[in-house]
Amino acid sequence: MTKKRTKTTDTPLDFEAALQELEKLVEQMEKGELTLEESLQDFEHGIELTRKCQKALQQAEQRVQLLSGKNGDAELIPFEDDASSK
Repeated sequence: MTKKRTKTTDTPLDFEAALQELEKLVEQMEKGELTLEESLQDFEHGIELTRKCQKALQQAEQRVQLLSGKNGDAELIPFEDDASSK
């Protein structure tokens, strides 16, 4: 079974693009139509994308902490989402 494969490029992906590609990989793998080798390649690529997303989120969190600080001191201000405020 031959499928068009997503190629890994050297161009860095932004968070949204990496997350979208990760979601596509998960969808492909959940269908169960890939060979073992294709599944392993997709899994490996998915791990790389997950690390990129985690790094982007950590960097965003650091920026928020810096911007939220008083008098130049960074302080951690917890983020409250809609679910926790109910």
